[in-house]
Amino acid sequence: MFTGIFVNVPVSDVAKSRTFFEEVGFKVLEKYTGPKSVCLKLNENIQVMLPEKSQFELMLGKPAADRSSSEVLISLSCDSAETVKKITEKAISLGARKVNDFEENEFMYSWNFEDLDGHVWDLFWMNPENM
Repeated sequence: MFTGIFVNVPVSDVAKSRTFFEEVGFKVLEKYTGPKSVCLKLNENIQVMLPEKSQFELMLGKPAADRSSSEVLISLSCDSAETVKKITEKAISLGARKVNDFEENEFMYSWNFEDLDGHVWDLFWMNPENM
């Protein structure tokens, strides 16, 4: 029934967010990117739109959650534990807040960071041998 997803996450500074996510290693999909939003292409069927907060609020007709609250946790399944570690360490080195220490057990490796606008990204890898 569904063929893909566009998650919209409001940001205060589109250019700054674009630079941050590009440096972390995310790819920008230029055809959906403009001065008021940037589109991150995670794979063929998953995109994350980063609209300017005022644009996001205009689309919804109500205020966006502020940094003192969270409306969503963005959980992304990665291809390896090393990818989780690499992306999270890079994000933290670029100013993201480390939410927790990495968690590792026999079936999963995960680590969270909070981006420049306070959105939490939960990266994880599930070990197929122990699922």
